Amino acid sequence: APLQLQPPARAAPLTPRGPAACYGTSITSAKIQVNGVHLHYQQTGEGSHAVLLLPGMLGSGQTDFGPQLKSMNKQLFTVVAWDPRGYGKSIPPSRDFPPDFFERDAKDAVDLMQALKFKKFSLLGWSDGGITALIAAAKYPNLIHKLVVWGANASVTQEDVRIYNGIRDVSKWSEKVKKPLEELYGHKYFAETCEAWVDGISRFAENSDGNICQQLLPDIKCPTFIIHGEKDPLVPQAHAEYIHKHIKGSRLLLMPEGKHNLHLRFAKDFNREVENFLR
Repeated sequence: APLQLQPPARAAPLTPRGPAACYGTSITSAKIQVNGVHLHYQQTGEGSHAVLLLPGMLGSGQTDFGPQLKSMNKQLFTVVAWDPRGYGKSIPPSRDFPPDFFERDAKDAVDLMQALKFKKFSLLGWSDGGITALIAAAKYPNLIHKLVVWGANASVTQEDVRIYNGIRDVSKWSEKVKKPLEELYGHKYFAETCEAWVDGISRFAENSDGNICQQLLPDIKCPTFIIHGEKDPLVPQAHAEYIHKHIKGSRLLLMPEGKHNLHLRFAKDFNREVENFLR
């Protein structure tokens, strides 16, 4: 038969549960050119509310957001998880840390979502991704619907620099945290990039008040939800309290047993809280 008579691949008979059962749960991976680099992202769901997940240092959608990509409500949300330039599968280029690396990530993140044709979207940022999300929400207020950050900070103190130097040598990391990153990057790139990150983020401590983006917080006008694990060994609670105090109308949730990776360790509770806030 002529080719054009073959039914399209998507035209498989739908199950009684409707199209979402067939398509809505799959996760697609792709790359798109943004600001001169090819950014990798994963996308799932078919909801009208678009949500971008922003990973932490050395992070990627795959390593940082498994439970969110798998379990967030796919009827309500379209979930996108990106790999910032130099991280995950957004290599090349290699990752570097110029003084404006957070601003660069914020512009990349917003431009990625626009390239994917999302007019307005919410940001869920973890750790470094939380800093990036704060900057994006302040600088592009017309594009950001709602904001969720956890494990984030708007400044770097001398205590923070001590903490960062404690994770400089990746050979001292726990096997569980180290293994997926070594598999993703290979040992050399992983080790060198972690050292470069410690140097890059520690430089903020030389600024007045250790400032990263404190002056931008009052510019954030969208509804904002800050979550913090009371047992977070990497980001002292004062950071979450500072962000909460300086974003008008923001909400702060403290998780008594939460550590830095509370969205993985307590994924069910985290997803429920975040989905309720985003609704």
